[in-house]
Amino acid sequence: MLRKTVSFIFVLLPVFSAGCSVLGPSSPQASPHEKTREIKIVANSLGVAFPKGTDVNHNPYVDYIEKETGIRLNVTLPPLNGYDEKLNLIMGSGKGLDMINTSNSSWFVHHVNRRALLPLTGLIEKYGPNLKKKIPQEAWDMVTVNGEIYAIPSLNEVKGNEIMYARKDWLDRLGLKPPHTLEEYTAVMKAFAGQDPDGDGRNDTYGFSMLESMGRTSPLLGAFGVQWNAWYERDGKLVYSGILPEMKQALAYFRDLYEQDVLDPEFPINKMEVLGDKIANGQVGLYSAAWSDTRTYIAANRAKDPKAEWIPLDFPVGSGGRSGVYNTPVVRSYNMIPVGSGHAEEVIRFLDFVAGPGQTTLKLGFQGDVWTRENDRLAIRFDRHVEQGYRGIYGALADMADPVMTKERLEALGPSLRLSENVQSIESHLMINRFTGPSVPAMGKHQVKLSGLQEETFTRIVAGISPLDDFDTFVQKWKEMGGDEITGEVNEWWRENGH
Repeated sequence: MLRKTVSFIFVLLPVFSAGCSVLGPSSPQASPHEKTREIKIVANSLGVAFPKGTDVNHNPYVDYIEKETGIRLNVTLPPLNGYDEKLNLIMGSGKGLDMINTSNSSWFVHHVNRRALLPLTGLIEKYGPNLKKKIPQEAWDMVTVNGEIYAIPSLNEVKGNEIMYARKDWLDRLGLKPPHTLEEYTAVMKAFAGQDPDGDGRNDTYGFSMLESMGRTSPLLGAFGVQWNAWYERDGKLVYSGILPEMKQALAYFRDLYEQDVLDPEFPINKMEVLGDKIANGQVGLYSAAWSDTRTYIAANRAKDPKAEWIPLDFPVGSGGRSGVYNTPVVRSYNMIPVGSGHAEEVIRFLDFVAGPGQTTLKLGFQGDVWTRENDRLAIRFDRHVEQGYRGIYGALADMADPVMTKERLEALGPSLRLSENVQSIESHLMINRFTGPSVPAMGKHQVKLSGLQEETFTRIVAGISPLDDFDTFVQKWKEMGGDEITGEVNEWWRENGH
């Protein structure tokens, strides 16, 4: 088994914490507009890379957007690690920004409370016909505070994210069947940690690995009937998942894995790129994958080890038949215009183009270059699709959920990746978060410190630094430090919406 040699450093990250290329060969040929205004945007890089000779402000997709809208883009991409912290610094700098994008709902409501964001209702009415048409009321409700819209929502195209994957070649080598129950999962994890599943004679494999802040654990949590950061109905009221007895049971399970040297001891410092390297390098043979990981980390492992055979697993079933994964909210991210921007109209027009006429090109790429239609079926050149993946930075700012396009696109990327099948499997095992309203004001006041408290407490419990009963102390602190206030406001929303 792997020895625990890592010295843990618990760093509590706050929740907020030159020339242009030519257009793609088949990009739409609309009459050109004169470039009138420049808008300064802060966006998420999504971790994608740019081909040589291009960058976020100089590439064929920016050329396409600028030509079609007459709006010049000036995009900044902060580092992914500590993204919301960087946004706080940018907001506090007083620099003339026109749009900021974040996926953090608490960051959004915090700055609404500070009156740092422009109200957008009138601007959307005037300049956002595609936004009005394509964004459902449920999403508008999540960005509306006191009757006023304060952000343009980008939508999630899938309803869930995580599915368990394992190396079948490791299972076969050890004479094991794919697990179904939580008990069977535990047995496989122990075997992968201690029985040399790769046959190299070294203790260099983990039974299970996960991310910092205990990310990528959703299917295992589901076996206990709970998920991170969710609200469930109990006796007619909504309660926060993080303080439920089921969460304590889940923490006890992870703690036991850690104590038996089954869990990757480096989990408190595993960022996604670190976990991805461990998967690619053959140190991990069972983990909670994103539905699209067959394109990335699993593909990288197969490239390094042709014998590697990965298969999706049944969702682990716990006592009482409990199983499932978290559901993603309808809103993927929030586009906000800071007070002081002089180009609010251009921002709305830009997002309206991304949501409307530009959606297909920014989602699929340039027709004739990245994709074509053959016998009424979508055909994608995978190499070009990957090379131009950076287009998603712009498309994700106003992504519109189109199930038909999503299914067609995922199937066109190739059956071996199982993308569409993975999405369907996840969506049939969702555990629904019952709070679907906008972040309540108390979240803007208290969510940062409460999230930090939870992360620190849970990580220390699992790593054996704090006793399991510290969970009970956490529950009391959570309530006293603003959790009760949040709960009250969440349940006020619950009652007002007919529950």
